[in-house]
Amino acid sequence: MPLPGPDAEIYKRLLSRLPEPQPQGAKAVFQSTAAGFQLAFQGGHRETSAQFFPADQNILSNPAPQTVSPTATGLVLDLKKDPNIATAPAQLRGVLELSGGRAYEIAAVPGQVPAPAPPTTAADAFKAAGLAFLGGMILNLMPCVFPVLFIKGLSLVQTSGEEQHKQRGHGLVYTAGIVVSFWVLVGALLGLRAAGSTLGWGFQFQSPIFLGLMAGLLFFLGLSLAGQFEIGLTLTSAGGSLAAKQGYTGSFFTGVLAVVVATPCTAPFMGAAVGFALAQSAVVTFAIFTALALGLAAPYLLLTFQPAWTRLLPRPGAWMEVLKQATAVPIFATVIWLAWVLAQTRGAEAVAILLSVFLLLAIAGWILGRWPAKRIPSLAAGLVIVLAIVGCVYGLQVFAAPAATGDAGNVAASAGNSRWEPWSQAAVDKYRAAGRPVFVDFTASWCLSCQVNERVALRTPEVDAAFRKANVALLKADWTERDDAISQALTALGRSGVPAYVLYSSNSSAGSGDTPVLLPEALTPGIVIDALSKLPAATTASAGNP
Repeated sequence: MPLPGPDAEIYKRLLSRLPEPQPQGAKAVFQSTAAGFQLAFQGGHRETSAQFFPADQNILSNPAPQTVSPTATGLVLDLKKDPNIATAPAQLRGVLELSGGRAYEIAAVPGQVPAPAPPTTAADAFKAAGLAFLGGMILNLMPCVFPVLFIKGLSLVQTSGEEQHKQRGHGLVYTAGIVVSFWVLVGALLGLRAAGSTLGWGFQFQSPIFLGLMAGLLFFLGLSLAGQFEIGLTLTSAGGSLAAKQGYTGSFFTGVLAVVVATPCTAPFMGAAVGFALAQSAVVTFAIFTALALGLAAPYLLLTFQPAWTRLLPRPGAWMEVLKQATAVPIFATVIWLAWVLAQTRGAEAVAILLSVFLLLAIAGWILGRWPAKRIPSLAAGLVIVLAIVGCVYGLQVFAAPAATGDAGNVAASAGNSRWEPWSQAAVDKYRAAGRPVFVDFTASWCLSCQVNERVALRTPEVDAAFRKANVALLKADWTERDDAISQALTALGRSGVPAYVLYSSNSSAGSGDTPVLLPEALTPGIVIDALSKLPAATTASAGNP
């Protein structure tokens, strides 16, 4: 109970610094060594800093340094024992302080301490960077990114008559927008992880406020592409110098937009590269994500640096205006998809709020189109846009409650196939102990790659027949909203986002072990069927089970 009087504020400030109970799903074990103990803490993601404060006296040599060795899902701490201790304790109880001021009360029990992660070699980092670059290039072909790249391609056609150095400038500024955006995202992700959050790639799409703001931004962009108004017309009317400045600014923010819409997609090679990157030091992480950013920017950048290629582009003309308006169609389709994702987790109230935001943005667009390049109408439109942003943030935070059932995403995602069950580690262990292999689909409603894979591979009749023949238990881990257990499971698999597809053999299979089979991020029916055909024969013995 808080203390009265002047001590109340001190009590309130210090209360937040008390250690918390051990997080759900985290494990703490220890084993004896010649010099003392090895304490392993597995919290779901890599840790690089720790200090253990024992609750029992005369067990550890407190002045001795404590060496931290990171693992994929936590750390191993080398502790020196007190010279007077005769027997190992039944538990190691105390407070474990981690980076970012996190502190947990733990009671480690005797067990097998995992081997520390081997040090990353330059060859490992170079390989991951190469995979990231390839993944970034392929990302340009994904449905979430292609409309933005298409818009940038139209601008390249529009500026094909400009001097070469100006075209190169647009390419470099566009690349800078992509690189800076990746750095901001990765910095935020690493910072939140250091503070104790179990987040992964695409974490921002787990926020309903981000989904609403993103949908509003794309809706407003779609209105401009469709011809309701011209973005930046007021600025460009101020003079030629401002027009040039606005052009480079547009190139930069087109790069930003490309990154924002790219995060729900995971291209081939990206999953392994991103998972590896987020388990390394900050320097290696930023280097790998820079390679990913350069891969995403490479096609447009190469076009601006190759005059011979740009001459092959069609000449500017009236057809460009028609094509620009047609580009609004996939932008509006993306808006519909974002609204659907928001409805999955926040229900009809969120959709009503989002439609109200769209109405305000349409009014702002009408003002800009009705009175173009006018100061007072532009200010009025700006106020309406601010009102839409405030209404979106406040409405989704206060009035849009989470879906009534926690498994709404699982139910929706598995509609039409009742054999899929919600994922939990307990369910994986239960089926494997019963002698059945397990297939886990790590997915999310906002992940376009996941939705495509489900429709072209996982829900096909031939794959369903192969699942039944192999007696596979099907589990769906829905990551549409934040779920620490799923985040920890992905980290343990060397992944940091969705999609991820995992096939476990049954525990009864000879030599099956605990090592799962990870399938590629882009699936085909043949890939899944081939993986099922390699299951040990013992797992298919009772294939007649439902």
